[in-house]
Amino acid sequence: MERITSPQNPKIKNLKKLEKTSERREQNLILIEGLREIVLAHRAGYEIESLFVCEEIFTDSKEYPFKELKAINQQFSISRAVYDSLAYRETTEGIIVTAKPKSHSPESISLKSNSLILVIEAVEKPGNLGAMLRNCDAAGVDAVIICDAKTDIYNPNVIRSSIGTVFTNQIAVCETKGAIEFLNKNSITTYAAELSATKFYYEQNFKNATAIVVGTEATGLSSEWLNAADEKIKIPMLGEIDSLNVSVSAGILLFEAVRQRGDK
Repeated sequence: MERITSPQNPKIKNLKKLEKTSERREQNLILIEGLREIVLAHRAGYEIESLFVCEEIFTDSKEYPFKELKAINQQFSISRAVYDSLAYRETTEGIIVTAKPKSHSPESISLKSNSLILVIEAVEKPGNLGAMLRNCDAAGVDAVIICDAKTDIYNPNVIRSSIGTVFTNQIAVCETKGAIEFLNKNSITTYAAELSATKFYYEQNFKNATAIVVGTEATGLSSEWLNAADEKIKIPMLGEIDSLNVSVSAGILLFEAVRQRGDK
């Protein structure tokens, strides 16, 4: 296994480039840090290309979590200084891989007759997107559709804040128009979260094929979504402020659907 001790090594400098969306797309590679995240990506069928291990941290390097990881051809031992220059997380296991991203068109999504979908429009903050993906994994949603995204789903901060659930969810990335067409084509009822809605979320029936649509905290949903939605819903706000963090709102709405469906 080749040993790399300098952050200025060409391979390490190239890894640093993968922090940028443009480089990830050009190289068709993503960076995954952390044992749990790597395991989830592997289980989801992501092709792992290269492995970088800091043996000062990852002391169990002889016992990789799955045999395919140990069999990777491109393996590198990196120093603590090199690892620290790459790592995003404060607490981590000393292991990083590069992997091939997947295609995320709406057509790649597999649906059930009563699918539960979260639609996220124009999300900007990686932390919010990651938190919503955690919600979706916990609620067992069938798919996540991200419209007019302002952040890349493979942003290292999205992977970190989602604790790897960016790999466990079925995700489509498209424009709002394409998402609306896809949902209509599949006869999925859309519920748009809007502050001025007249109906509360718990007054709706989420047992059938359902898409819950959330927008940004600053401006909410676009007029395109508000005009296209079958119903507009709101969460009661009893204090001085008029909105919640979007990931909190999404969690409340999704778990009402879970409650109604009797899912465990």
